[in-house]
Amino acid sequence: MLKNREEKIDTMSNLFESKVTLIVGGSSGIGRATALAFAKEGAKVVVAARRIPEGEKTVSMIKEEAGEACFVQTDVSKASEVEAMVATCIETYGRLDYAFNNAGIEGSILVSTTDYDEETWDQVIDINLKGVWLCMKYEIPRMLKCGKGAIVNMSSVAGLEGGRVMGIAYFASKHGVIGLTKAAALEYAAKGIRINAVCPAWLETEMADRIFSQAEASGEPISAMLPIGRMGRSEEVAAAVIWLCSEAASFITGHALPIDGGALA
Repeated sequence: MLKNREEKIDTMSNLFESKVTLIVGGSSGIGRATALAFAKEGAKVVVAARRIPEGEKTVSMIKEEAGEACFVQTDVSKASEVEAMVATCIETYGRLDYAFNNAGIEGSILVSTTDYDEETWDQVIDINLKGVWLCMKYEIPRMLKCGKGAIVNMSSVAGLEGGRVMGIAYFASKHGVIGLTKAAALEYAAKGIRINAVCPAWLETEMADRIFSQAEASGEPISAMLPIGRMGRSEEVAAAVIWLCSEAASFITGHALPIDGGALA
């Protein structure tokens, strides 16, 4: 279950000194943990999210630890807002080196394909899938001007398999993110832009806590799906995003990385 805790930056490093990163969906959970991790490594961080108080809190947490960050309210399903988000990044810091496209919603869970609501389907696809495409559409041209860059898209183990708990729109959107990632990675590999995806399983986040509670109540043994014996932490996904953006992963692109405690095995 979700633990009530906030991770702070320990000490500043210089892995991404003078670099700028955009964290989409940075208001809580994985997005917030990743924003803090980039700031710890010396990056200037642009936090984008729909929820203003939570997004500004992430920025405040970074600044409390001597990091540099700003917030821009963004609905990734709207092209004009995504374009403005990237423009704000450039206006504020002058460049864009890394992006983590993490915004997402779960939609309806434990609902069969034939009972799934069309309006909910559209909402999930617009944010989880169209949103990732729109982010890359406006991020990539800016990275090309820098001569290189790295993007990490948020998928899920639900993008690598089917299942009974998450609704059909969530599975479709997360499979689609992997397709977008692979296609875009091939387009821009020779131009210095690396594009990968992360595929977490159950984590200690607000979203997962909602799903976990409903699923357990319905008799779906989610805890049994994790051979490692515990739920994952947002900080563990953040560490993977940091690695994928770093020079340590310079030969990796078009990859969908499971972070799943052995679930897929």
